[in-house]
Amino acid sequence: MRRPLPLALLLALLLAACTTAPDPGTDGSRWRPGPGTDWQWQLSGRLDTSVDVPVYDIDGFEHSRETVAKLHRDGRRVICYLSTGAWEDFRPDADAFPEAVIGRGNGWEGERWLDIRRTDVLEPIMAERLDMCRDKGFDAVEPDNMDGYRNRTGFPLTARDQLRYNRLVARLAHERGLAVGLKNDLDQIPQLVGDFDFAVNEQCAQYGECARLTPFVEAGKAVFHAEYELPTDRFCAESRRLGLSSLLKKYELGAWRRAC
Repeated sequence: MRRPLPLALLLALLLAACTTAPDPGTDGSRWRPGPGTDWQWQLSGRLDTSVDVPVYDIDGFEHSRETVAKLHRDGRRVICYLSTGAWEDFRPDADAFPEAVIGRGNGWEGERWLDIRRTDVLEPIMAERLDMCRDKGFDAVEPDNMDGYRNRTGFPLTARDQLRYNRLVARLAHERGLAVGLKNDLDQIPQLVGDFDFAVNEQCAQYGECARLTPFVEAGKAVFHAEYELPTDRFCAESRRLGLSSLLKKYELGAWRRAC
């Protein structure tokens, strides 16, 4: 027999109906997306602005203030995708990173892990990136590669290092009025759920880990979730039960999507 939804989850889902309105607002308050908020995630190809959802997650470097403003006029909230834990050789500020903080490849062409212990070097670079997101009018930021300590980075990173760095990124975003999402990093959710405004997750259903995101939903915070290899009939029922905002996407993260 399926267990009834916990009271905290029911309250969070009800709260979402009141917190996901996409009006950008001008009162300086930070956006806080609620559980179940529908979204589009597109990081490659010509941006399709016709998807009728309240939230778009797009590349912060690749899109202009004018694009963000158009999405706002269409009633969307807009998330600024950035890599904060890996160096990318194709970004305009790539030369700002000294070689000493650049480690092993992370599996994606042109990307290498960063030594997140070196906050003296990385904090001003990331602050400038977040200034860019703010100045372009984004509502939030999706900082990627936030779990280097669980990977072979070329540096002896620890869980403590990761917590310190992730909290730094969250603080820098909040100081600029931006909401911020925790990307993956499931092991540290209990320690970080209070520092982040939502979560972004890849493939929790494929690996049987989606229930670990429940602390965000119970706190009234959205979990934006994508699968790549499972058909929707393998994860959507569970996603709905848990209160996740789930999509089937292709690895290149173009415009194509199939929502639960």
